[in-house]
Amino acid sequence: MMHTLLATDLRFGVIYSDSTTGTADVGCVGEVVKHERLVDDRFFLICKGQERFRVLDIVRTKPYLVAEVAWLEDRPSPDTDENLDALANQVETYMKDVIRLSNRLNGKPEKEAQDLRRNLFPTPFSFFVGSTFEGAPREQQALLELEDTAARLKREKETLRNTLNYLTAASAVKDVFPSS
Repeated sequence: MMHTLLATDLRFGVIYSDSTTGTADVGCVGEVVKHERLVDDRFFLICKGQERFRVLDIVRTKPYLVAEVAWLEDRPSPDTDENLDALANQVETYMKDVIRLSNRLNGKPEKEAQDLRRNLFPTPFSFFVGSTFEGAPREQQALLELEDTAARLKREKETLRNTLNYLTAASAVKDVFPSS
């Protein structure tokens, strides 16, 4: 597959798959932004996620999956842009609190997280937030499949609020029992 990518436009589809849920219908285009060929003919890749797609039909399965896809875009939300912006700001606040408490619990310096939104509009920010949920691939997949920015931000807000509640409790336990 890498030889094909290197000979074309360096873009490929990524689809979540596991033995429990099978292969997802929604995936993301990955673009190789940097690559290094290793001595054993493997590659070290740095990729960036691009647009989303829904698999319409499997065209080929060997030597790798090839599919016909339709591009996905978020549908217009009934929430106004102002409400989306406020929701994105709330999500950013929760993220900052989660980062601060995580650092505290891991013995790292408690420094204030800077501008996590980096002037991103709510939709790209919502995808950035989902990308930070490492270790939770099913949640990331569920967020990727949502076609409404407000719904995605609300789900992320709830996940971050639950994480913050857990970290707050863990921090309180650590304060009471410092050796644990």
